[in-house]
Amino acid sequence: MNSSTTVDWLQHVRLVATDLDGTLLRSDGTVSSRSRNVLAQLEAAGVALVFITARPPRWMGPVAAMTDHHGIAICANGAITYDLRAESIVDSYPLQSETALEVVRLLREAVPGGTFAVETAWGFAGEPGHLKHQWDLKLDAHVADIHQLLESPVVKLLFSHREWTADDLLAIAGEVIGALAEVTHSNPERSAIEISAPGVSKATTLARLCDGLGINAAEVLAFGDMPNDLPLLTWAGTAFAIANSHPRVLAAVSRQTASNDEDGVAQVLERLLKRRPVEAI
Repeated sequence: MNSSTTVDWLQHVRLVATDLDGTLLRSDGTVSSRSRNVLAQLEAAGVALVFITARPPRWMGPVAAMTDHHGIAICANGAITYDLRAESIVDSYPLQSETALEVVRLLREAVPGGTFAVETAWGFAGEPGHLKHQWDLKLDAHVADIHQLLESPVVKLLFSHREWTADDLLAIAGEVIGALAEVTHSNPERSAIEISAPGVSKATTLARLCDGLGINAAEVLAFGDMPNDLPLLTWAGTAFAIANSHPRVLAAVSRQTASNDEDGVAQVLERLLKRRPVEAI
């Protein structure tokens, strides 16, 4: 990367979009004081801040508290826009029942023995036998046949299989589902994939948000670590992969920063603020 390119992105960033788990958050799920301080400085400098995550809104309370309720969150891989200050949903882009049921049929045929669950705006439910320890399906959670769970639109459809890795499931699902829905995963250690409405991703929802703010892709700085971040990292004008990223992300993103436990996001943002003091923004 030459110096002129470095100066260019430092001078033109108007919005920072960062993934949470494995990216901004440390491995223990916390936001370090270093990261917390730089996020506050960023917002004070007039740079918009957006958290973009696979997490549902019900998991955002601790993050909102740790970051002093700064910014907007795009949750569930782009299916929900969430106001962290008001802790309320702004917009949602659900997976329609008919489409979800067709996805279920295709995956049942391609990968027998898997189980499904659904994520709604405020809750989670799954089939009997779903991997409870992986998806926070508590004993008192709603358990039912997937056809019952899909009687209404859902935020995400989840598919798990004990004998397949998340990467393997993603490859298979991509072939059998095609353009019917968006398929990704956010954790290779979980044997599960996440399925959203067609055309819904972290990138498309951020693009919609940026359009309303009069911000273009070239003015966006993004951070991520997993396959579900790739649309975002590809769309943003400037993107950084975290050192602990999935191999597909490290291969696709030329700029890299330190790991989440080394505050890699904060390191880049400190460079941004140092080169662009508050009075110049």
